[in-house]
Amino acid sequence: MSEQIKHECGFVLIRLRKPLEYYKEKYGSWRYGLNKLYLLMEKQHNRGQDGAGVVSLKIDQHSGSRYLSRSRSNQANPIQDVFNDIDIRLNKVEGATPELMKDPVWAKENLPFCGELYLGHLRYGTFGKHSIDYVHPVMRENNWRSRNLVLAGNFNLTNVDEIFRNLEDLGQHPKDFTDTVTILENIGHFLDEENQMLFRQYKNEGFSNRDISHQIEDNLDVRKILERSSRRWDGGYVISGMFGHGDAFVARDPWGIRPASYYIDDEIVVVASERAVIQTAMNVGIREVQELRPGYALVIKKNGEVKEEEVRVPQERRSCSFERIYFSRGSDKYIYQERKELGRLLAPILLEKVDYNIEQTVFSYIPNTAETAFYGMVDGVRKLVNERKIDQILGEGKEITREKLSEIIHVQPRVEKMAIKDVKMRTFIADDESRDDLVAHVYDVTYGIVKNQEDTLVVIDDSIVRGTTLKKSILRILDRLHPKKIIIVSSAPQIRYPDCYGIDMAKLGDFCAFQAAIALLKERGMQSVIDDVYKKCKEQQNLPKEEIVNYVREIYKPFTVEEVSDKIAEMLTPKNIDAEVEVVYQTIENLHVACPNDNGDWYFTGKYPTAGGNKVVNTSFINFVEGRNTRAY
Repeated sequence: MSEQIKHECGFVLIRLRKPLEYYKEKYGSWRYGLNKLYLLMEKQHNRGQDGAGVVSLKIDQHSGSRYLSRSRSNQANPIQDVFNDIDIRLNKVEGATPELMKDPVWAKENLPFCGELYLGHLRYGTFGKHSIDYVHPVMRENNWRSRNLVLAGNFNLTNVDEIFRNLEDLGQHPKDFTDTVTILENIGHFLDEENQMLFRQYKNEGFSNRDISHQIEDNLDVRKILERSSRRWDGGYVISGMFGHGDAFVARDPWGIRPASYYIDDEIVVVASERAVIQTAMNVGIREVQELRPGYALVIKKNGEVKEEEVRVPQERRSCSFERIYFSRGSDKYIYQERKELGRLLAPILLEKVDYNIEQTVFSYIPNTAETAFYGMVDGVRKLVNERKIDQILGEGKEITREKLSEIIHVQPRVEKMAIKDVKMRTFIADDESRDDLVAHVYDVTYGIVKNQEDTLVVIDDSIVRGTTLKKSILRILDRLHPKKIIIVSSAPQIRYPDCYGIDMAKLGDFCAFQAAIALLKERGMQSVIDDVYKKCKEQQNLPKEEIVNYVREIYKPFTVEEVSDKIAEMLTPKNIDAEVEVVYQTIENLHVACPNDNGDWYFTGKYPTAGGNKVVNTSFINFVEGRNTRAY
């Protein structure tokens, strides 16, 4: 993507199912789990660069010894900073010698971060502040092990205000108004209730207080705690956590909006945001990694027993297609194939746009994430060109000459790397003119390939959200090659509606498609449409979210996709460039063909999987009309 969009966080949960001595004997170090945690976090570093955190838990540590260790960072390289901190803390333990530090029994007794359970997190902040207090994992501490709660996740809720009020009604006083703190206290409340219920039960059965603690730890109903606490959650989420005595869980929303996969063998349980990173870190095949089902939680008990249990009734699967187009690692087999297919499906319309004039068309891409879609686009173009060659040859009949045959078969798409992503420019200069000049040099181009005022450049990007980089940088530098025409292609459809489930795209005014539709309405004397939508949105403000309708879809109804695309091209074309500019978007239909199992398309269609989505989009429109530059949830 030519524009940076912050998005879903990443997490890793690791449970070692053998004593630490086992890993020392088999793998040479008790650090086996810690090392795997580092590798899995590094492999997901694309999912969060605002912060990173790690929590380690020692199971069955005796009283008086610390059993939870945590390190968090919001520095420039947070993963490295966290693990550097862990190393420093390991090496400064009093009485530690190199030999003792290798001994798993001594290490568990004396060293921090030497445990059987690990939770790691990578944060992209889309809600709340960016201070260290907001970096996951977050903790709710208590002197009873079974009441301690550690939480990390990839989630955004649309109804934090509703859940917050419910906590207040219960008598709580949450320390902050963010989804992280709200979820922490929400789960914590039902954790406390479950503990208290079991305490009364075992007290009535005659157990001593000391024995009751062990009974609670062995019999805590994790599924029930998650089922009760998640009833009000509206949003996309994968929430991972652990309790102080050693139970752990990962819960996924019932629509499957946010992703989670897991791997289990007799040595280890690994759960992470992405399947491919588990394959790489654990060196296992794709069939050995399972997807956590929507509405379910993977529950790992203190004794190592693992179950996948239903927490919420699964709904129609609406897993996020934007994950597939851009955010997830392309090393996953199916994601790679889907991105190629997105490019291939664009080939017919692109050849029509250039009138099959292959000799005067150069195909390229915006580095680096659009590269896979580019391969698919080129494959599709080649296939269609070859079909055209067959028709030409058959049309010539038996009289075809060798020269004519050679002329036909040697026509090939011109495929070049035209845009080169250069070093990251630091736009520290204060005035806007200078900053824009620096932005224009983020990319460089390959000179001498394009024929001046003759060739058409077809350049694919994986998505076009705001269009800022296109206008300020990419189109300007491509124009230096003096093409006759530049066609910018998006492998994703037009992004028309805000996200509210984890991606930092919450403001309608940021989208070039929305701005184009508004401009068309005003140009054509249709201001009344804007006014009517605003009125309808305002009338719904105090309704329950379940009754709210997405009226923002009416903004786009008067126009075809092509009309909006043409207006986007007009708006994004910089002044003083010579080339004609056209913008082509993927269709919704082709998106669903390419990503058949991930049909969460609310960014493009406005069809939100949860009721809170409609509330967010209407609020976002109200904010736009009233000139408030703030997020809608």
